[in-house]
Amino acid sequence: MDNKDIRERVLIVGVDLESDLIDIENSLDELEELVKAANGVVISRLIQKKDNINPTYFIGKGKAEEIRHYCDELNISTVVFNDELSGAQLRNLEKIIDRKIVDRTNLILDIFARRAKSKEGKLQVKLAQLKYRLPRLIGFRDYLSREGGGIGTRGPGEQKLETDRRHILREINNIEKQLKEIEKIRDVKRKKRRESNLPIVALVGYTNAGKSTLMNKVIELNDDYEETKKVYVEDMLFATLDTSLRRSKLPNGQAFLLTDTVGFVSKLPTKLVEAFKGTLEEVKYADLLLHVVDASNKDLDIQIQTTFNILKELEVLDKPTITVFNKMDKVDIHNLVYDNRYIEEKVFISAKTGENLDKLLLKIQDQLPYSYKFVTLNIPYDKHNIVDYFMQNYEIDNIEYTEKGTVLELNINPIDMKKYKEFIV
Repeated sequence: MDNKDIRERVLIVGVDLESDLIDIENSLDELEELVKAANGVVISRLIQKKDNINPTYFIGKGKAEEIRHYCDELNISTVVFNDELSGAQLRNLEKIIDRKIVDRTNLILDIFARRAKSKEGKLQVKLAQLKYRLPRLIGFRDYLSREGGGIGTRGPGEQKLETDRRHILREINNIEKQLKEIEKIRDVKRKKRRESNLPIVALVGYTNAGKSTLMNKVIELNDDYEETKKVYVEDMLFATLDTSLRRSKLPNGQAFLLTDTVGFVSKLPTKLVEAFKGTLEEVKYADLLLHVVDASNKDLDIQIQTTFNILKELEVLDKPTITVFNKMDKVDIHNLVYDNRYIEEKVFISAKTGENLDKLLLKIQDQLPYSYKFVTLNIPYDKHNIVDYFMQNYEIDNIEYTEKGTVLELNINPIDMKKYKEFIV
């Protein structure tokens, strides 16, 4: 059977409040992309203008009854709301609409459950799902007992969610313990990376801004480039979740580590940010951040603001940051309008075509907090452990074996320059 034939038929619902910063139509466009990423198909959308949220039904009761008729007419099985709903709201809407009700938070958690590949990623998502569902157990019972599963039902599963709260709290406690053990392993790896003295550059930004494409384009420049080192890329929200780390080099030959992080999205669930805190904290150990922005997106400023807010929450706003306006192959730079408040250093590129990638690498080279110097080292043969250190942690421009020792030509950082100054020719 064609995959399209088994996708859930979805109605998306948004409430247009005067206080909202983001345009409701644009917000629902993003919600539609999220539904698509969860293997659903949006049949229709409905917007209600309101001054305040209804605490009982979120929308008006009359509008909820109208939605039920829509679903009957259009053969819709799932209704997705653009905001987070309380357990009572979920339960009350289910009673009136008689369909599965999914809110934006649960939809995003569902996508993460589909995409998580590593053990840590799966545990992080499961933890976020349990914390989200714990206060909503009553609201979930009706549709979790129906056959078919689908959007919003992945993760902990029916049985676990039907057990008492104490069981779920024990489950949460168990997952948190496992994540702490994984965090210890990551700390060891992180320490080894720091000991290598290679600068770390972290890619951050909105989901689908092109971070993975940019990473692939940068590592293609490596002399030892192999196709297998590429990271997964797809034109879809949250195509990748697990952090990738790749080695590359700058125009001056200086090696560096490039790491990416999970993409952000507006209204990113707080519980998800909390659960992924360990992974997101990788940016704390970066020497430089590349904030990748989709220049072709009509909600450019909202995306910049969203990333800024999450970086503020992670307490990394003091990091040197380059704003990378990506997808310039789709945009006329003269028509590009954006809020300059959060931007200092910037560069305009197309990761897809490689346009201005050279300028980006030069900008990275200039913005790294410490600059490397090109030196020639003459290391005696009885100090082979020092040669091994440089071979493992630096890109060597040239190596020669002379009567007096091993001669290396390379760019090194100030710390090693001071430490091994006696060998500098």
